[in-house]
Amino acid sequence: MKNYTNLLDIENLQELIEEALQLKKENSAADAGKGKTLGMLFFNPSLRTRLSTEKAAKLLGMEVMVMNADKDGWALEFEDGAVMDSNKAEHIKEAAAVLSQYCDIIAVRAFPGLEDREKDEAELVLNSFQKYASVPVVNLESATAHPLQALTDAITISELKKVKRPKVVLTWAPHPRALPQSVPNSFVDVMQRADVDLVITNPEGYDLNSKITKDTPVIHDQEEALKDADFVYVKNWSSYEDYGKILSDDRSWTFSQEKLAVTNNAKVMHCLPVRRNVVIDDTVLDCGNSVVIHQANNRTFAAQAVLRRLLIPATTQVAE
Repeated sequence: MKNYTNLLDIENLQELIEEALQLKKENSAADAGKGKTLGMLFFNPSLRTRLSTEKAAKLLGMEVMVMNADKDGWALEFEDGAVMDSNKAEHIKEAAAVLSQYCDIIAVRAFPGLEDREKDEAELVLNSFQKYASVPVVNLESATAHPLQALTDAITISELKKVKRPKVVLTWAPHPRALPQSVPNSFVDVMQRADVDLVITNPEGYDLNSKITKDTPVIHDQEEALKDADFVYVKNWSSYEDYGKILSDDRSWTFSQEKLAVTNNAKVMHCLPVRRNVVIDDTVLDCGNSVVIHQANNRTFAAQAVLRRLLIPATTQVAE
């Protein structure tokens, strides 16, 4: 693995899941990052991604440097050929090159603007770091993807499933703010690679990019989709077709005990943070079916497995 910017960087998903679960069971890689430094740049807020990745790096023996790039550093220019006579003080060419002198891995978090779909899908910030850095780059959530969260979700389902091929339902839920499609995009992508029966349910107007969903069934009747589900992933996203817009605040899509009763006593997942009694009811989040805290804990081991792969050449890992 040379970078971890999307799920295509994973050569064998099941092997990486098993490695993460082994690291969770017994940390046998404490020296893998000795003398190495992880640099994390946040253009947007973070709690779980920031702390779990920092902990993962330290469990590997790495030093960690964290910077809120939108506040602490110079305003960056990402356009090639730009005449820098405005508020942009430093070009990504120099910034990424310099960071590569200080860090052995660079991790970047940069959300979409949710105004210009073409611009967001170009992933200018993430791709610029990958283009101009001379060290591996990790995606801590970008405009269109959150591969660390998706790996975490695959680990959680693999760990908790009771049948060989569980039914997994990704359901939309209401939210007062327009949220990106990055988490659902990556969840769909990783589940398509896993041995599960995946179904997506959302209101009309909220279908995800068809290039992401491919042949995965999309059902606009939530209760029909939830029948016999073994896992339910609850998540809001704004419209992809009417890009970045909130088309509905239909509270009938809030995940409740009544919705849970339709399932096969499903485990309920969410990436967090979650708006209680808007996205998921208290009664669900506080019951034994909720695995959101277990899921959040697995963020550390997903990040640890990825960082270890970036630190240790594949030939060395095979030899071990």
